[in-house]
Amino acid sequence: MKVQLIRNASLIISINDKKILVDPMLGAKGSLGKFPWIDDMRANPLTDLPFSEYELKRMIDEVDAVLLTHLHPDHWDNKAQEMLPKNIPIFCQPEDAEQIELLNFTNVKTVSHSTLFGDIELFRTEGKHGLGEIGNLMGNVSGFVIRHDKETLYLTGDTIWCNDVMDAINLYAPSFIIVNGGGAKFDIGEHVTMNCTDIKKLAEYNSHYNIAVVHLESVSPVTETRKVLKTFLSENALLNRVIIPDDGEEFRV
Repeated sequence: MKVQLIRNASLIISINDKKILVDPMLGAKGSLGKFPWIDDMRANPLTDLPFSEYELKRMIDEVDAVLLTHLHPDHWDNKAQEMLPKNIPIFCQPEDAEQIELLNFTNVKTVSHSTLFGDIELFRTEGKHGLGEIGNLMGNVSGFVIRHDKETLYLTGDTIWCNDVMDAINLYAPSFIIVNGGGAKFDIGEHVTMNCTDIKKLAEYNSHYNIAVVHLESVSPVTETRKVLKTFLSENALLNRVIIPDDGEEFRV
């Protein structure tokens, strides 16, 4: 199994001769504008894509399916909706299906618990995109476990460290976990994606998996940079377990 980080939480997962596009935010720098519930006036995304429009189109042409953890614009933007073929399989949490179908996508597949994409198994997991008032505002999110043969990859999605994440680890015993990090925080409540402390707890919870941290430096609510995270991991002797890919970088799981 091979993964390429596009930007933010957008990934291409190559597995068993299939390519799955996860949470595509494909628009140009600044195309999403300012985000709500935050005083930061910068237009999102904060960074450009790591490749040209021609290269992006070629990548999209090679995608076999899309996996959406939820529909926040930094995971499912207008550019992605315009570029993707309307008949491409899109796997999503049940509450998002109608909204995707309203965009004229004709092959939307809800995942309540588990499903198959060929001989690739997909399992939906729970998460908490923040607690209290901000958690309610952020709405429901999902993670997903992708399993083929002896490889098991867990995408936490936009969640903090919580019992839902522990339950997924206990149930599916992943060999690799991709975390949406950055300690994203709005002006309401506490962080809504994993921060450094959460990632340390994740790494120390079980020694049977390695971790990659994405969702960094691309949107305004994210508070922790790659440099901050790398320093923290080094100070806690975790760099042998956790990688921090750059935008455009490929890595094996």
